[in-house]
Amino acid sequence: MATAEESRSMNVASQRDPHNNNSYGTLIDSGYVNVELPILDVNDFNDRIIKRYEAGQGDRTLPADLSVARSLVPVGTAALRDFSYVAPDIPEYIAPNCTGCMECVTECPDTAILGKVLAEPDLENKLRDITDEEDREQFAQQWSTTRKYYEGPKKKGKAGGRFAIIIDPSKCKGCAECVTVCDDDALKMIPKSEPVMESIRKSHRFFKQMGPSDESYINDNLLIDMMLKEQTLLYVGGAGSCAGCGEGTALRMMCAATGAKYGDKWGIVAATGCNTVYTSTYPYNPYLIPWTNSLFENAPADAMGVRARWNQMGWTGYPLWCIGGDGAMFDIGFQSLSRMFASGMNIKVFVLDTQVYSNTGGQASTSTFTGQNAKMSFHGKVIDGKQERRKEIAQIAMMHPRTYVAQTTPAHANHFYKAVLGALEFDGPALVNCYTTCQPEHGVADHKASDQARLAVDTRAFPLLIFDPRKGSRLKERLSLQGNPAVKTDWYKNPKTGETIDFIDFARSEGRFSKHFDRDGNPSKTLLRTKEDRLENWHLLQELAGMI
Repeated sequence: MATAEESRSMNVASQRDPHNNNSYGTLIDSGYVNVELPILDVNDFNDRIIKRYEAGQGDRTLPADLSVARSLVPVGTAALRDFSYVAPDIPEYIAPNCTGCMECVTECPDTAILGKVLAEPDLENKLRDITDEEDREQFAQQWSTTRKYYEGPKKKGKAGGRFAIIIDPSKCKGCAECVTVCDDDALKMIPKSEPVMESIRKSHRFFKQMGPSDESYINDNLLIDMMLKEQTLLYVGGAGSCAGCGEGTALRMMCAATGAKYGDKWGIVAATGCNTVYTSTYPYNPYLIPWTNSLFENAPADAMGVRARWNQMGWTGYPLWCIGGDGAMFDIGFQSLSRMFASGMNIKVFVLDTQVYSNTGGQASTSTFTGQNAKMSFHGKVIDGKQERRKEIAQIAMMHPRTYVAQTTPAHANHFYKAVLGALEFDGPALVNCYTTCQPEHGVADHKASDQARLAVDTRAFPLLIFDPRKGSRLKERLSLQGNPAVKTDWYKNPKTGETIDFIDFARSEGRFSKHFDRDGNPSKTLLRTKEDRLENWHLLQELAGMI
């Protein structure tokens, strides 16, 4: 029987059975092995376990009961986690400036910003339920009249929709990513104080009492509006990821896209890595769908077993995502991944490509760029960082029989959602390789995940692509490079300055390449070699897509 302390490092499975919303079994209960387990009482778990951990006593006072021994954590317990103490600043919403673009809601890695749109008459009725006049007036001012939701519907003879975003103070880690992606100056960081926090907490409470968005104002053709629907918010925040974590945004968006199409009727098999550490720090679980954590090297094989069992049970229509970092999928788990592709099974793979083993403190992987300073490939006096060229998982996956492949980033929201939805619609194996900024290992600021992802695409470090076997019999018919800038040229030129943007500009913006520049800012020979490697990779993609 494991102790509570030992349970932190064990595999974790959430409790919602995808076949029945009202039951709280586990992936183990669903027939994967013949083990009789009691169904956990979620309220008891929250009252008995969560509260002890919040008081700092859980690992010392709780018994090693059966749920701990089995590493079982109910769905969504991370919603009870409070991060309001970790940062000195918090975003403030400036409603008159808001255009309802949803960029901030989409890019927040912690589900700390929520959006909602309501018909103006409905909002006014609900505002009357706030008894305190001062609170009511203050909260009413947070609902904007955007052209997108208010003026447009009114021109069509419909009541205008009032739009608001709200900050969840318990989930915000103060990374300021939301401020960075907002081009309308509708958000700014302000210092925390007791009056500020009290006002934000009140607004958040009132916001939840308003009910869900009025879906008649949501245009399904605008994929970025996906997170206005409650059924897409299947990653509740409260994960222990770093402030501004690029992986957190990617996972939230993947969950939103899958939830928009399938609700909570799907599951995850995750390879050991950063993603499993920050989403299963006992007793907190941010997912509202069932998931299990497998070993670093065999998540695809584990997913094949789950898929086979689900098919036996008649659950062929429920998607299964296999998640792992570049270490798990490019390296030690690569053979397992290749075997999964060859099987033709309907499993979707989501790779969190940080170009480094973030979970082991920055160890180099075959996804690491040439010249990158990483553990086991240190930049020293003789060898200046990693000397191997980066492996391209997308091209390798394309060469497998009938496999859907996409390469995307959370910063390119429409491309991201199209890539994920395309993978879900494909009736076979699929891989989505997603660029995810790791702030500590890349040497970038907390608020820069989106900026760095965009720069990676603009500089050919990480080209966008979608390879769909259904599009034709020839490679150039199947492969699309749409979404990349200047797809027919070598490098992209800034339209404002006319300056060429290449891999050297990308490297100059990140700490992991800092030792490659001399006092005058000139790049090293190794970095120039990496630039040529990125251009060769881009030329190959252009050739495969029939552009050259």
